[in-house]
Amino acid sequence: MDLINIALSQYGITEYSNAENPEILKYFHQTGQKWVKEDELSWCSAFVNWVAKTCGKPYSGKLNARSWLDIGIPVDIPIIGDIVILWRESKDSWKGHVGFYINESDRHIWILGGNQNNMVRISAYPKGRLLGFRRL
Repeated sequence: MDLINIALSQYGITEYSNAENPEILKYFHQTGQKWVKEDELSWCSAFVNWVAKTCGKPYSGKLNARSWLDIGIPVDIPIIGDIVILWRESKDSWKGHVGFYINESDRHIWILGGNQNNMVRISAYPKGRLLGFRRL
């Protein structure tokens, strides 16, 4: 199946305020992170892993967003569904964010991803935070 269609099928999945959302826990558990018991853990990479695995594509199997810099092939001109990896806090930090490329403008990249404001949704991120695009 197509990466972007699988990702879009999850649009709107959100963290619950007083309980764990089993749909979010599914992203962890079905990609080898069975020890995860709560959806408060950063889950953007778990979401991308789940989508990639569901589509039979390579996936990192890791929860850190920057692990996606080693998966697939690097591309300079992304197409819808390519992986976008961003830095978070600082470019030299281990922290990051990962999701699927939707579109871009001069200043922003629109990403479909998990754990974007605690849900699966499309959000705009500054282009200056880009670490790379990858194609699976």
